[in-house]
Amino acid sequence: MRHLRLAMGAAALITATLAAPAAAAHDNALYAAPDGWGRTCAKYLPCSLETAVDRLHDGSALYLRGGTYRLARTLDLSQSDVSIRAYPGETPVITGARRVTGFTLQDPTKNIYVARVPRGTDTRQLFVDGTRAERARTALNSTTFTATATGFHTTDPSFAQVTNQGDVEVVQENKWKHMRCPLSAITGDATGSNLVVQPQCWQDNNTAVINSQFPFNGNGLPKMDGVSWVENAYQFLTKPGQWYLDKTAGRLYYIPLPGQNVNRADVELPLLDTLICANGTPGHIAPVDDTAGTYGGTWQNSTIRQLGDFGDGVHATQAAGASVSYTFNGTGVDVLGETNTDGGTFTAAVDGKPDTATHSEHGDVRLAQQVVYSVQNLRPGRHTVTLTNASGNLLVDAFAVTPQAVKPVHDVSISGLTFTGTTWTLPSHVGYIDNQAGVQWAAQAPHAPIRPPAALEFHRGKNITVTGDTFTHLGGVGVAFADGTQNSSITRNTITDTSAGGVAVGEVDDYYLTDPSRMTLNTTIADNTISNVGQDYHDAVGIWAGHGRDTVIDHNEIAHTPYSGISLGWGWGWASPCELQAKQGLAVCRRGTIYSGDNHITGNNVHDVMRTLLDGGPIYTLGGQDPTAQSTVIGNWVHDAPNNNNMLYHDEGSSYWNTHDNVVSNQTGRWVGMWTPTIHDITIHDNFTDNTVVKNLGTNVTITNTTVVTGGNWPPAAQAIMAASGPRR
Repeated sequence: MRHLRLAMGAAALITATLAAPAAAAHDNALYAAPDGWGRTCAKYLPCSLETAVDRLHDGSALYLRGGTYRLARTLDLSQSDVSIRAYPGETPVITGARRVTGFTLQDPTKNIYVARVPRGTDTRQLFVDGTRAERARTALNSTTFTATATGFHTTDPSFAQVTNQGDVEVVQENKWKHMRCPLSAITGDATGSNLVVQPQCWQDNNTAVINSQFPFNGNGLPKMDGVSWVENAYQFLTKPGQWYLDKTAGRLYYIPLPGQNVNRADVELPLLDTLICANGTPGHIAPVDDTAGTYGGTWQNSTIRQLGDFGDGVHATQAAGASVSYTFNGTGVDVLGETNTDGGTFTAAVDGKPDTATHSEHGDVRLAQQVVYSVQNLRPGRHTVTLTNASGNLLVDAFAVTPQAVKPVHDVSISGLTFTGTTWTLPSHVGYIDNQAGVQWAAQAPHAPIRPPAALEFHRGKNITVTGDTFTHLGGVGVAFADGTQNSSITRNTITDTSAGGVAVGEVDDYYLTDPSRMTLNTTIADNTISNVGQDYHDAVGIWAGHGRDTVIDHNEIAHTPYSGISLGWGWGWASPCELQAKQGLAVCRRGTIYSGDNHITGNNVHDVMRTLLDGGPIYTLGGQDPTAQSTVIGNWVHDAPNNNNMLYHDEGSSYWNTHDNVVSNQTGRWVGMWTPTIHDITIHDNFTDNTVVKNLGTNVTITNTTVVTGGNWPPAAQAIMAASGPRR
């Protein structure tokens, strides 16, 4: 009966969360075709895709006839209440790639062919007859390198003969990180070759690894201290299926696979990062440091507190009448401060007009980066907010401006399309400065978190549905919901062969929000088939979700990934009590709040993941969850993960999870693990496993009623979970 009640409860949850927003009543329709022309966009006289998208208006639907649409630019879908869908029975393919022809034999001994492309062509991917080609590289760990002050040394003198040395990259896989840096030069001497790494990338990946700490990253800081392989030189072309692009000369080199006629093959060279992007306002919001304010009266300015302040510095005063003003262009601002037992009171004014309330920074415990004052929905333009200390302590940490009114792009449906042929060229210029799970650091200070682009992106969306689409042969992510997208779903899609991740939802730097209108809310990711992601960037995961509420990751199949299958949450121990951070051995407490909660990972089939990197798992959680809205991991089947640490992995800071009725099958690593006291208040019960290894160093974490099986003799209840997992089609 218990399992029957579980199934009924899960079904109710799924029914509720999969309910898509009501479809718009389309009064008219537009039609596009690959060879369309004019502006009629009618069923029997279709126009081009670019023209049709420009003509979309509220309440309209766009039908794409079958065939390949080659884009010269990213399509900006700024209209709301629209749909773009495949014409019934036909398969439209949207690509950012150009087809390359005219190959001639360049080197008969190595079977290298060459074709002309426009000079300056920049890409990191090539697909031939629907197969990803490998960018020319040395074999894995084929050469011994030792780190130097500026890069790496090898006794192999041949590297000094490599041409176009500034395009060459060194790559290392280290624990959970995938890191790469372009070279500045290669020099040779009597001892071998010296690979000089681009200085900024060498600093960020080696000599001064970025360590913002909670809530942006943890204390583990693997650095680039070795070389797994060297990539992207003509001299590295050694085996069939490899390619090299000489950007300056405009020459594309390729070694055909056995039996492949390159001049009859479909050779696709991606040129666009994103194919379709829909943007509401205000887009991405990022705080600026307290130093941007104008201070009157007596203030103390501390820049080295290391206590979880934004930028590790604050302005503070105890002087009554001391004030801070911040002038901005926009429609609103959040002022971030600190709440504490000694927090005082202050008054606020906007454009010289005081509000009637007295505001307080008093709190029962010390919490950093709290929204202590917020004003929104101002007329667009230039405004000044002023806080004046009334009594006690006033602390100012950062200002987060809302540059435009919150106006999401809304009620958009994308269905039945194929997205293919994208690239992402930023790593070619600044390297890949990895944090974790497809989130990197920007190369320049203040090193903001960044993520790879997606073929289909929504920024500040609402009531978005992406269903029945195919995402394949991509240089970045498949589909992304970013910047507070709400009430939206990604369902019944196929995502495969991506350089980065499959699905990305939410942000990592909006943890402090208290205004629901700007949060990531009510996202459903269900019944998708996601495989072979992370083909180039091995830290990528099948489904990644940052901060968010009411996220449902339900009945997906995720397979063949180099790192984790599902990764949900961010912040590490940021939301964990200071006493638990102390038990972890942290010298200072960096503590604030995270708005995430009521998130659910249910009914997924996750297998053959963790193929390359370490310290991850099929289902991985990170950071705090809301104690008043418990999150769950229920009814998943996770199996076959060669390099896993924990099959069900509640990592640093994870809290308030109810993990039950999952089936875990794997003979390496642990079936479940919590390694440190900042992981707290988690209930793990009624699971099935063929692996008895557990690690539980969390706080108030209980593991009960585990059924351990041997010889594959799963009981009927476990078999039912396994049979029900994955997409329902």
